[in-house]
Amino acid sequence: MTIGFHHVAIIVSDLDKAAKIYGDVLGLEQEPRPDLNFEGIFYNLGNGQQLHIMLLDNPDAQSIKPEHGGRYRHFALAVSDLGSIKCKLEAESIAFTVSKSGRAALFFYDFDGNAIELIQQA
Repeated sequence: MTIGFHHVAIIVSDLDKAAKIYGDVLGLEQEPRPDLNFEGIFYNLGNGQQLHIMLLDNPDAQSIKPEHGGRYRHFALAVSDLGSIKCKLEAESIAFTVSKSGRAALFFYDFDGNAIELIQQA
């Protein structure tokens, strides 16, 4: 029986660039990570949920991605202030698109082409 969501794992090619997005722009907090025989970062998403950043060779690095991340595999994070994150993305020259559904949401790609959705929630 499934009792809840635990984590999502993504592959990156540069931990410092990943930390810029996930730590600096999104404000996620790192948490301890066991020795897994490869480098990475665990981020706490709250409620026992995590984002695992893995420094590994990416088998999908050359895949063609649509401009709008909502039409590509992605994960979504709920945020309390979408406007401030938009400003941070713009300050870092990270392109984003707004949700086509009219929701208060946006999509962007990190430096490795991982698509991320941010959804405004109170």
